[in-house]
Amino acid sequence: MNAPQKIMIGLSGGVDSSVAAQLLLEQGYKTEGLFMKNWEEDDESGYCSAEEDLADAQSVANQLHIPLHTINFSHEYWERVFSHFLQSYRDGYTPNPDILCNKEIKFRAFLQHAINLGATHIATGHYARIEQHNGLFYLLKGADENKDQSYFLHLLNQQQLSYSLFPLGEIEKGHVREIAAQAQFTNAQKKDSTGICFIGERDFREFLSHYIPAQPGKILTPEGEVIGEHQGLMFHTLGQRKGLGIGGLSHHSEAPWYVFEKDLLHNQLMVAQQKNHPRLMSQTVMSGPIHWITQGSPSLPVICMAKHRYRQPDQPCTITHSDPKGASIHFNQPQRAVTPGQSIVFYQGEHCLGGAVIKSTS
Repeated sequence: MNAPQKIMIGLSGGVDSSVAAQLLLEQGYKTEGLFMKNWEEDDESGYCSAEEDLADAQSVANQLHIPLHTINFSHEYWERVFSHFLQSYRDGYTPNPDILCNKEIKFRAFLQHAINLGATHIATGHYARIEQHNGLFYLLKGADENKDQSYFLHLLNQQQLSYSLFPLGEIEKGHVREIAAQAQFTNAQKKDSTGICFIGERDFREFLSHYIPAQPGKILTPEGEVIGEHQGLMFHTLGQRKGLGIGGLSHHSEAPWYVFEKDLLHNQLMVAQQKNHPRLMSQTVMSGPIHWITQGSPSLPVICMAKHRYRQPDQPCTITHSDPKGASIHFNQPQRAVTPGQSIVFYQGEHCLGGAVIKSTS
């Protein structure tokens, strides 16, 4: 890896990227900032708060005395991320657009634009680490276990990792806040962004209904009893308890109901009253093709750890089959609410091996 000469850091207006920029400067790197706008607000509410975020990014850039470039990637985001997001919902899946955004926007479109501006490397405020051994780049978990974001970065390839720096990889979030306060950044106490940028704080159902027509249907128990009506399968995910609109059933207990299946063929939502109902538990996962961060697929079987949702503790598993069409993964213990459309990400110790999109379970 060539020594970084000029680093372009993605300044989002948040505290993490701001502190990352300061750390790069303290380490002696020539650093410039770039603010990406990835979504065009089409209403007056400004759910993505792009103007406020840009103002915060500019304020930090001014304090650090670094240039701030701006770029609009809304077209690329729509084509490479949002269109896939919508199609996944149409197909009955529950997608994670942040993973695709990292692959296609932050570490592809942004990387190429940074290179065009003369940068030798890019940096972001992600909590993850990169190591290089024998010409290969490895993605590692961030030192702060509570903030580790390697799950969202598992689709990065060798080229993308070779150009990337994660200044916060060895730091805990609390310390990042302290650095921001000491630097008197205007965004030192700014809340971390949560959820999907283009949805922001608005109602998810309302947002999705703008793009996909809702199709109401029946809510059924495992025994086939109709106990309610859903407003659209796309509004629900496996394991969901809230927002089902089920209540006051005299012949059932008051125990909460949980979604255990979305029957796309019949447009039916299947629910049960046990949090760990057998239909919610699965031990074998079928996925799409696995993206391996280092070159090629390792010899099978692969005994490793995996998580099928962000922040889930690592679970022991075995990858029993993997080819260009897909893979089979068997967990040592039954897993609850493994959700098609989400990603399963593999680890050995602190090393992130790669991952795949979940297709089905058994």
